[in-house]
Amino acid sequence: MTLQLQLRHVFSTTSGATPDSGNSEFWDGDILWATPEDVSAVTGYWLEDTRRRITDAGYVSCGTRLAPAKSIVLTKRAPIGQLAILATEACSNQGCFLLTPRNEADARFFYYWLCANSGWLQILGRGSTFMELSTDDLKSLKVPLPPMVQQEAIADFLDRETARLDALVAAKERLLLLLAEKGRALITRAVTRGLNPSASLRDSGLPWLGQIPAHWSVERTKWLFRERDERSVSGDEEMLTVSHLTGVTPRSEKDVNMFEAETTEGYKLCHAGDLVINTLWAWMGAMGVSRTDGIVSPAYNVYVPGERLDPGYVDALVRIPVFPQEVTRFSKGVWSSRLRLYPEGFFEIWMPVPPLDEQRAMVAHIAAETAKLDALRAAAERTIVLLKERRAALIAAAVTGQIDAQGAGYHTNVGGGA
Repeated sequence: MTLQLQLRHVFSTTSGATPDSGNSEFWDGDILWATPEDVSAVTGYWLEDTRRRITDAGYVSCGTRLAPAKSIVLTKRAPIGQLAILATEACSNQGCFLLTPRNEADARFFYYWLCANSGWLQILGRGSTFMELSTDDLKSLKVPLPPMVQQEAIADFLDRETARLDALVAAKERLLLLLAEKGRALITRAVTRGLNPSASLRDSGLPWLGQIPAHWSVERTKWLFRERDERSVSGDEEMLTVSHLTGVTPRSEKDVNMFEAETTEGYKLCHAGDLVINTLWAWMGAMGVSRTDGIVSPAYNVYVPGERLDPGYVDALVRIPVFPQEVTRFSKGVWSSRLRLYPEGFFEIWMPVPPLDEQRAMVAHIAAETAKLDALRAAAERTIVLLKERRAALIAAAVTGQIDAQGAGYHTNVGGGA
């Protein structure tokens, strides 16, 4: 039977502190000073450097304590239970515990054991303003203490097996990036060059656009759109929001934590097929065509495409990466982060106008091809979830002795994937 002890008998536990942030003599020194942000940024488990360092004077001033290499850094405030192992000696701020192993304690084994019990650590958190894990609760935690040779064998086994799983996850995450890049390239190609690769091209006269099919026209938006400035009487219509990532979507479908007005009476009406532009964030690409009727903030601008434009084509065009660059030229503001696109600026923009039947064919092509990419993305995301679940289960099984790490020839076997 494995010996069970309170954590206080296996580790010496200290909490950190922060020097006076306004005293320049305390900062930019040589002493590593770990924070929860540093811990969350670690890949693997070794914490090799910190975003900020403190001086000897800063160290003395605040009462934090150095911990030697191979000590565990554990975050004690939300999110509770994030972990890393010090690659070299360091101290920390008050958001972390530093756990220094006593004799017969392998830091890697307990890193994995704490990972497997991170949910329990979060349950132990207390507080009204924010949740925090207390020193007493942490020290009272019952932990196993198998023989050192067994700790090392389990840690070696988990290092090897989690590395395999992590490599598979990384490969799937790279696939997701490639799929996203392919999707952007597919849409950009379609709305700026059309679907016929053999079509003759001509210079559009627009630096951001380059060459376009010779039979397309290039026209100012003032000839293609009109502004809609109709207001809601009751404010009961569905609230819509505009993002550079998702375009125009119902607010109910998004996790929005921003300020909500007491009433939405007087908000701007938006009909399905209208182009909505977030005036303040247009330079980032916060625009798109709405698929539903609703209302938007009075700070937004709503435009109605004319008969020569397919709304789906407009949505695809305004959301390609180069279009916001053109928008920036016609936006007003002192700083780039404060640029605003007003109607008079929007109506100065030039855009390509293919024949309407080609626009509709592009929309259908984009929908079909992105559906294929979405299916691949969904499969990759499911595989990532399975791999991470497998990783967590493997760690839990190993640290509780359900796997013979010293004698088992264990190999991962996760099915599925793109």
